[in-house]
Amino acid sequence: MKIIEVTVSPKGESKIETKGLVGGECRQVSRYMEEALGVRANEKLTAEFYQQLTVGQSIQEGQA
Repeated sequence: MKIIEVTVSPKGESKIETKGLVGGECRQVSRYMEEALGVRANEKLTAEFYQQLTVGQSIQEGQA
């Protein structure tokens, strides 16, 4: 299951966390949300980011 979780603190700071996305796919699916929320303060990459896509998986823009 692919999930994009957005958390907004009482101070208005936002955090975007993706789950179930492999490699750079997380950046593709969250790009528009990041742009809407403003300037990125920092980025923490998870182990999923460093995994490779397996045969049969593909990254398609607009698909979550």
